[in-house]
Amino acid sequence: MENALLILIITIGIATVLNVVLKRFDIPTIIGYVITGFTISSIFHFANDSREMLSHLAEFGIVFLMFTIGLEFSVNHLKRMKKEVFVYGAMQVIISGVLFTLLGSFAFDLDIRSAIVIGFALALSSTAIVLKILNENNQIHSGYGRTTLGILLYQDLAVIPILLMVSFFTSETESLSILLVETFGSAIVVFSILFLFGKYFLERFFGWITASGSEEIFLVAVLLIVMSASYLADIFGFSYSLGAFLGGMIISETKYRYRIETDLIPFRDILLGVFFITIGMLIDWHSLVNYGDVIFGLLVGIMLFKGLVIFGILRVFVQTRTALKTALALFQVGEFALAVFALAYANNLISNELNQIMIITVIFSMILTPFVLKNIKKIADMLHKEPMALRDRALIGGTYRNHIIICGYGPVGQKLVKMFKERNLLYVILEHDVKVVDDVIAKGEEAIYFANAAQKMVLSHFNVNACNAIIVTVENEIQRQLICENIASFNRDINSIVSVNNHAEEEFISALGIKHIINSRDTIADMLAEEALACHLKLTKE
Repeated sequence: MENALLILIITIGIATVLNVVLKRFDIPTIIGYVITGFTISSIFHFANDSREMLSHLAEFGIVFLMFTIGLEFSVNHLKRMKKEVFVYGAMQVIISGVLFTLLGSFAFDLDIRSAIVIGFALALSSTAIVLKILNENNQIHSGYGRTTLGILLYQDLAVIPILLMVSFFTSETESLSILLVETFGSAIVVFSILFLFGKYFLERFFGWITASGSEEIFLVAVLLIVMSASYLADIFGFSYSLGAFLGGMIISETKYRYRIETDLIPFRDILLGVFFITIGMLIDWHSLVNYGDVIFGLLVGIMLFKGLVIFGILRVFVQTRTALKTALALFQVGEFALAVFALAYANNLISNELNQIMIITVIFSMILTPFVLKNIKKIADMLHKEPMALRDRALIGGTYRNHIIICGYGPVGQKLVKMFKERNLLYVILEHDVKVVDDVIAKGEEAIYFANAAQKMVLSHFNVNACNAIIVTVENEIQRQLICENIASFNRDINSIVSVNNHAEEEFISALGIKHIINSRDTIADMLAEEALACHLKLTKE
């Protein structure tokens, strides 16, 4: 126990000091944690003994990350993302895995089984790093953020058959068909249990907990749900993180979602830090010195090749810029690949030298990722410039006063613009879909800008404090809520008008201090009732 406590004290001490220094140079904390892991594994002799303990703690970081991501994506939301998950994600994993397998087999003369394992492991990207930074930058619901998340979710699902594939290659008794049937059956059981619990018991359970009036008991109950969902998935052969994600999705359907997310963020960030420390501990400096040139060549080749494959796949379906930014976000190899390599090495599918080379290559690709994501807009601008129509329209928000800001140019936004034009009112349209913006500009509309109103900087740029009104008409519920949070952060006295679809969202937005909230369902119901009554009276008179 004393040794474990000493390990934690030294680890936390190094991580704290190092991150404070790195923050002065605006270097992400992820890098500080990785360097901390490498430092304690290189200098202190207890690293090998402590690695297993830290690894168990680190796994909870991924669990809580996936749980909080699940909170943002309800079952209905995931249904709307089926293309991103099951089309883009499936194509990315299968095509990347097959191409990497062919390269490993023919270019590097690997055994076909080893080539398949390495090839599909390289197709996986880092859920922990990418989603953490997208969350911090508030880009998880942007165009490329949504596509990136969909692909990452499919990759997490793909980990299961990849690990089964390693077992199949080293098994002499079980057939592939038996493994697939067992996996499919287990998936149905897990989904059914979590779905039934969420639908019939979860709301009542949290209602019973909140009746106690204790924040402490509520937090313990949340931890119980997270760990139970993770453990259930593990029992049936799935990853802890997948179970946590499903648990988060189920809770996202309840009214407790935002409170839970706020309570769990500190746990998630601390444990993710431990995860990145364990990643740094995997770096063997002897292998780094002996195979440095090979590792560098593989690093550049894998990232470039993987990025081009992802861009080529997505370019068929989405805008060029979205495809480019998604490729830049997913060009690295992720933490699940390390688990695949460990299992493959344990089963003698890859040698110790190859295992170390691949581990260090993967870790360096993960280290580069925060720098790329932090500067993704600049890199995308260098590689692909915006259309002329957009680049020529400089944002001049500071000059606006007494104007109306319209967030979203859907059917409602279009009707509002028509009415404001007839009354000669000054308005500004903020639309985050570049195709819509280009089409509208081509038709002669000058007051529309390609901008995401869910970003605080955008509202500040268009002088939201001096506007007569801001009207939120976007159709995406998450986007609406983010915009409302940003409006409230400026000034609660801003004349804001928001259209919502349900009473739960109405309560949430009302608590932010938004002045005027229109529940579209209630409004439509009232109109239909009035029309029905009018028809009834007319028929009665006749």
